[in-house]
Amino acid sequence: MNNMSLTKKIIIALILGVIVGIGLNFTSSDLFVIIDKYALNPVGQLFLNLIMMIVVPIVFVSIVLGTAGIGDPGKLGKIGAQTIAFYLVTTAIALMLGLGIGTLLEPGKAGVFETNKADFEEQSAPPIMETIVNIIPENPFEAMTTGNMLQIIAFAIFIGVALAVLGEKTKGIYQLFEQANDILIYIVNAVMKTAPYGAFALVASAIGDAGLDALGSMAMYMFAVILTLILHGAITYSLAIWGIGKAKPSKFFKEFFPAMSVGFSTSSSSAALPVSMKIAQEKLGIKKSISSFVQPLGATINMDGTAIMQAVATVFISQVYAIPLGLNDMLMVVLTATLASIGTAGVPSVGLIMLAMVLNQIGLPVEGVALIVGVDRLLDMLRTSLNITGDAACAYVISENEKRKESKLAKSS
Repeated sequence: MNNMSLTKKIIIALILGVIVGIGLNFTSSDLFVIIDKYALNPVGQLFLNLIMMIVVPIVFVSIVLGTAGIGDPGKLGKIGAQTIAFYLVTTAIALMLGLGIGTLLEPGKAGVFETNKADFEEQSAPPIMETIVNIIPENPFEAMTTGNMLQIIAFAIFIGVALAVLGEKTKGIYQLFEQANDILIYIVNAVMKTAPYGAFALVASAIGDAGLDALGSMAMYMFAVILTLILHGAITYSLAIWGIGKAKPSKFFKEFFPAMSVGFSTSSSSAALPVSMKIAQEKLGIKKSISSFVQPLGATINMDGTAIMQAVATVFISQVYAIPLGLNDMLMVVLTATLASIGTAGVPSVGLIMLAMVLNQIGLPVEGVALIVGVDRLLDMLRTSLNITGDAACAYVISENEKRKESKLAKSS
């Protein structure tokens, strides 16, 4: 067992978690509560806490090193523009794919749903301009203690640019950041040894909590979301890796799988970030400066999996309430959700909040969100896997292009 690879251990843990989670649905609810309270939840929460403990320091240190490593502010601007363009385009594609699959499969017509009860408390996402203004932190230390990722990234970019411009003068500080990065990577390696146990506990708890009744009644909606997630990963990202990055998609997905499984079990792009960056740099050969800049930014603003859920859920809710969506409504969903993917960064339960905003924008009842709350935790696991895969795919494509440019320059000189 000790010689088994971490990937195999995590796969076994996920399968066992699913089996135990389903099995718990056949026991009494009291027994599930006891097992979840004293075993599954503490183990899962300990694993989450171990990873979340290093998220803020690793994002800060990585962005500083990545920005300083890119060096030229002009080049940094180009890579930043490419990154944001990739994220916005893939998010728009994800939304269109979700709307198409939802319209084709008609998950809202598969059963009879209660539509007079709202268990979801509507919250509002912050306006996009307010988010843009708040990117610059008044107090960077407060941003770190509250985990405001956009503000942490902004402050780290300023430090990184300063280190790049000052060069030799600040060589000691740069080396200090490199040493801090080595310490954090060591901690990531240690924490990853507990990943199979954490993955098992989190998956078993989520499936046990959702219940078979909820899974059965929402089966068609879940199938529509899962199918769209798979298609987006297999087609959109594969085409980007093959067409733009000139690389093999099969190699990318095979090497990146352990990070996807951590994203799946934790349901958090931020929690999976230390692992996804480590794999991107060590297994996929993504340039450290690119990975350190692109992936933390993606974990904050890139949400293709969430976009797919919003698109399918919007169509599902429109079908349940028998309110047809016109072409203008669908275009509004794509536009609103694509822009909101940046505007709602760092907000808890971001997917459901963004969905409420989208429904409100096109005149669908916001209480429809209550229909999908029961199974959202399970789907959140899958869409987080896709979110972090999109971040890594973007970093991979940009890194491969940069390597080719450097190779051409070396040959010409």
